[in-house]
Amino acid sequence: MHSNPNKTSLPLRCLVIDDEPLARRAIVDFIAQVDFLVATASCGSALEAQELLSKDTYDLLFLDINMPYLSGIDFLEAILQPPLVIFTTAYSEHALEGYRLQIVDYLLKPIAFKRFYQAALKAKEWYDLKNQPKEELKLADGAMYIKHEDSFVKIQWTSILYIEGMQNYVKIHTSTKNYIIHQTMVAIEDFLPKEHFFRIHKSYLINLNHMSSIVGNKVVVQGVHLPLARLRKEALLQDIIYKNLLSK
Repeated sequence: MHSNPNKTSLPLRCLVIDDEPLARRAIVDFIAQVDFLVATASCGSALEAQELLSKDTYDLLFLDINMPYLSGIDFLEAILQPPLVIFTTAYSEHALEGYRLQIVDYLLKPIAFKRFYQAALKAKEWYDLKNQPKEELKLADGAMYIKHEDSFVKIQWTSILYIEGMQNYVKIHTSTKNYIIHQTMVAIEDFLPKEHFFRIHKSYLINLNHMSSIVGNKVVVQGVHLPLARLRKEALLQDIIYKNLLSK
């Protein structure tokens, strides 16, 4: 049995969804070899899975894409608050669609156990990050404190280039180092001074002092091209750029 060196909680409750009995059995057998996973249930269609999800809770879905009546992609899009998902499929052409839906991983059949275990470790990491307590932001003069690993780090606002939202945590990109903390974009946006920081996209908050240009629907920050949402572009131009535009 393969163990997790950082095992500190109950195993992740897994639901295996695949219309092929042999493929379904193989995933269940793989799960049995990993001590931080448990196969709570399995079924042969997305319709059966809907019924199971209405009656019980699961931490991780192993979801086949190509199934009769309702595909795995259509099924996932219909779930308002889905658990973590790992796609399992014999077809590689759906990979981009899967990542659009923010799945944990994408396994191509036939699945080798080594590849399965890598995906399982990634799911455990996502689950632990998603469920850890949100970190409290501490105010300092011209800076903030965050908890990073086993210490508190002081980050000067001027050193922050941009902040990237990643589900239930954010990645703070600074001029010297990047930090990942368990916090929401809304909370960190409210915390930082609005005269220096601007939300250009649902997933990006930039330091205006490091913005070098706007190119189409991209904002350039220290050479990095970040997506600029259409409505946020209008607000950026009206509230920031036009007000500070030097007239000829």
